[in-house]
Amino acid sequence: MHEHGTGGDTQQRVLRAIPSRGLAGTVAVPGDKSVSHRAVMLGAMAIGTTRVKGLLEAADVLRTVQAMAALGASLERHADGTWHISGVGVRGWREPEQTIDFGNSGTGVRLAAGLVATTPVKVIFTGDESLSRRPMQRITQPLSLFGARIDTAPGGTLPMRVIGAEEPVPVSYTLPVPSAQVKSAVLLAGLGAPGTTTVVEPVACRDHTERMLKAFGAGIEEEMHDGARHIHVTGMQELSAQEVEVPGDPSSAAFPLAAALLCADSRVVVENVLLNPTRTGLIETLHEMGAEIRILNPRQSGGEIIGDLAVETSELRGITVPAQRAPAMIDEYPVLAVLAAFAHGTTRMEGLAELRVKECDRLSVTAQALKACGVEVKTGEDWMEVTGSGGAPVKGGAVIDSHHDHRIAMSFLVLGLAAQEPVTVQGAEMIATSFPGFTQLMRALGAEIEAVHDANGDAGS
Repeated sequence: MHEHGTGGDTQQRVLRAIPSRGLAGTVAVPGDKSVSHRAVMLGAMAIGTTRVKGLLEAADVLRTVQAMAALGASLERHADGTWHISGVGVRGWREPEQTIDFGNSGTGVRLAAGLVATTPVKVIFTGDESLSRRPMQRITQPLSLFGARIDTAPGGTLPMRVIGAEEPVPVSYTLPVPSAQVKSAVLLAGLGAPGTTTVVEPVACRDHTERMLKAFGAGIEEEMHDGARHIHVTGMQELSAQEVEVPGDPSSAAFPLAAALLCADSRVVVENVLLNPTRTGLIETLHEMGAEIRILNPRQSGGEIIGDLAVETSELRGITVPAQRAPAMIDEYPVLAVLAAFAHGTTRMEGLAELRVKECDRLSVTAQALKACGVEVKTGEDWMEVTGSGGAPVKGGAVIDSHHDHRIAMSFLVLGLAAQEPVTVQGAEMIATSFPGFTQLMRALGAEIEAVHDANGDAGS
């Protein structure tokens, strides 16, 4: 297995965004994180050699690469950037010699637990400080139904030990909350159980796992009953290696899009963006707010819809974002809240309970950071209201703690680009978990983002 770096942000612990205008250019954002994780995992299980182009080579996905290698797959990065992955077959995982550390990746650890739950191996998963606070009971409960034995730390958090089932049984499981990670963990576990495993999804959430399983030749069927989606996967069937091209991550595209909307006299095109209907909630919301965003050259690849997004500076108006849209844009609420701060009127976002168990409590951290920048915000247990500035620049001028959250860091750098005064973000090294090269890409568009040694702005040596 060959390691690959995570871009230019890893050493820049403190970044400052300086008010900018006239952003312009055509850029491509890194590969989609959700698709990248799944391509690595299914390639590691499939028979033959899977070739993946455009893999997101960020910290979270590289943890998944390392995990699949520890479980027996062969993964190699070639000089042209293509990854070649030789899989082990269904239930072919080997017991790893050491603990598998997933760093900050909630997707990686939860999906990997599903992969090994129906293979008789013992695996211990750990993560960093942030991931070790996130709840794991949501997967331990359904995975134990297959016959796996799973132990966690007190409170249902990492470290987590999974002893895969010797004789797994198929499961039928109804998702208590919309979670693509839980759904995916159960479907992946079902690959190693005899018979048919079913997930019932009352509220639609990301469907990348189902799309990619079909592409790899899995027996997977979907039907609607009483308004709920029933997804059936047939176990004990081998997957076939595939050619996978990973499209650009819409959650990463959100940041140059938002900056172009807010910074005066800007016109930006983001190429090759994943436009899966379960991921376009932000674009739908911004259209309702009056944003000038056009979809160019829509096309299909690997079962996914892809297109180019052309955006220009726009006057935004406040709206109510309904709770049912939350699963299609759960990672974009921090940057949406920043956009709302510059809009005319009030934007109300509902159905945000899931934000409280992300890399940090994103709901409260976003609200605190907005207030520090002079924005009027109200929050409840699962909602947030942001009163916009009426199109004028918000004050800014704050020092923001990212709380080890990459999306908080990028969202408030975007705010600083359009504010009256620069905004400084601490903990910006976390940006590398999802968007290596973020600062270089934004600077290429004309955004002023500089590295500083500490929050007081003294230059580092």
